[in-house]
Amino acid sequence: MRCTLRLVLVASTLLFAMFTHAADGLIAIKSSHDVKTTADKLESVLKEKGMTVMARVNHQQGAEKAGLELRPTEVVIFGNPKVGTLLMQCAQSVAIDLPQKALIWEDANGEVWLGYNDPQYLKSRHGIEGCDEVLGKVSGALGNFAKAATR
Repeated sequence: MRCTLRLVLVASTLLFAMFTHAADGLIAIKSSHDVKTTADKLESVLKEKGMTVMARVNHQQGAEKAGLELRPTEVVIFGNPKVGTLLMQCAQSVAIDLPQKALIWEDANGEVWLGYNDPQYLKSRHGIEGCDEVLGKVSGALGNFAKAATR
């Protein structure tokens, strides 16, 4: 019994290290790759799943152009109007958080993370009512995209 309990505690700790809320409303998943590879994989899986990738912002390059330093940091902006419109019909203010964004960054320890807005946070932030099914689908899709990009 003690061995099983230890195994559960170790597994829980590892899971927490891989999947954590980094900031209010942000879900962050540790990546096995560098920032560029993670962003490339994310962009690839998004396109494969029929999502529109609108932009990819390399903040490190922007910092360099300004004569500043920044660890690797990229944002991928993507969406699907068939889903986003349903959320905006429930609460139009959610449009400020759409299209979806994924942040991929290297932290001070050299670890790479992929973060995205938690749909439940968006529900609370915008008082979204009557869209739980859509929010559930968005949550599942974002989680699947993140897993595919970080493995």
